Amino acid sequence: MKKNVLIIGAGGVAQVVAHKCAQNNDVLGDIHIASRTRSKCEAIIASIMEKKALKRLRAITAHSLDALDIEATKALIRKTESQIVINVGTAFLNMSVLTACIETGAAYIDTAIHEEPDKICETPPWYGNFEWKRAAECETKGITAILGAGFDPGVVNAYARLAKDDYLDKVTDIDIVDINAGSHGRYFATNFDPEINFREFTGAVYSWQESEWRVNKMFEIAKEYDLPIVGKRKAYLCGHDEVHSLAKNMQGADVRFWMGFSDHYINVFTVLKNIGLLSELPVVTAEGQEIVPLKVVKACLPNPASLAPGYEGKTCIGDFVRGFRNGRERTVFIYNVVDHRQAYEEVGSQGISYTAGVPPVAAAMLVATDKWDVKRMANVEELPPKPFLDILNKIGLQTYIRDEQGDRPLEMYELEAAE
Repeated sequence: MKKNVLIIGAGGVAQVVAHKCAQNNDVLGDIHIASRTRSKCEAIIASIMEKKALKRLRAITAHSLDALDIEATKALIRKTESQIVINVGTAFLNMSVLTACIETGAAYIDTAIHEEPDKICETPPWYGNFEWKRAAECETKGITAILGAGFDPGVVNAYARLAKDDYLDKVTDIDIVDINAGSHGRYFATNFDPEINFREFTGAVYSWQESEWRVNKMFEIAKEYDLPIVGKRKAYLCGHDEVHSLAKNMQGADVRFWMGFSDHYINVFTVLKNIGLLSELPVVTAEGQEIVPLKVVKACLPNPASLAPGYEGKTCIGDFVRGFRNGRERTVFIYNVVDHRQAYEEVGSQGISYTAGVPPVAAAMLVATDKWDVKRMANVEELPPKPFLDILNKIGLQTYIRDEQGDRPLEMYELEAAE
């Protein structure tokens, strides 16, 4: 059994993580929140207290931390006696925080692949350039490191594994579709950190097809999907974290990721990109000041956390998994729907942050109770999906399935033994 959780980060996703840890602190123990700006952590704690989210009267504490400082992170892990670290800070922190966990023995959970500030779009498989290089060390030292345990990546990986285990004898195609049919009412904004969000879409689009990496341009390939609740939506082939691990772990399957964008988003994004404002490389102004254009754009856009109060509408994210069952071709769609307004009322964050923040808490609960305390590094699809989806059903993210029988909630009896 592991107890006491250190949450690194204090943005919209961290707020969800902290609220959900508080709601389940009977399992997770004391909660510690760390960020470079301690006041942001204190604001999250104030929100938790206001909503009376603590299940039990246990410690919940704010800390100031530069998580790029490995020694400082190690010291905080030891000081707080945290045995589980949930890293929901910027993806630039992953390798530093992972190192601190390996050297202190704490379990590590994150929600995205590591990135370097001066480089966009690593060659595939992206995980192989960073996290996977520490896999052997994790196994030797018995360190549990759960990679990409957000929604996408994360829950969608578990959906792919569930389809393979229980609904198809052979998987040939995995198409992950992410549609946000909500509206925040601003002229232009991103749902996550703008710097990280834009970097996803300014590089090459990698997909795994016919046992090789295919390369396309962003917004080059579009497809219309008719989805539950949100209806018909256009989605574009994108590169994304989970493609890089599923290509390895779901052998024999083509893996693609599709995301919905409005025409307005594409137009603004294209202008920003074409005039160089999404570049991660520094430029020098006429006054001799060196600036990074992407950081300037980030500073000018709304803080994603500020979008939550006025967000309306729903998300629909899931996997179309195609293959064969009993010799016949079959497709199942395993998915989740979140309402932005309901997410805000519960935890003070919008639905995109909610979908990303609930899953790492479910993963932490599984580590705490030994079900996912695997003493090695693993992506979500390498772990049993049913305990994960069961907890998610209970703490805020209901899984649904669409097949020949129509749409229905994926209930516990199906998680125990799907037909």
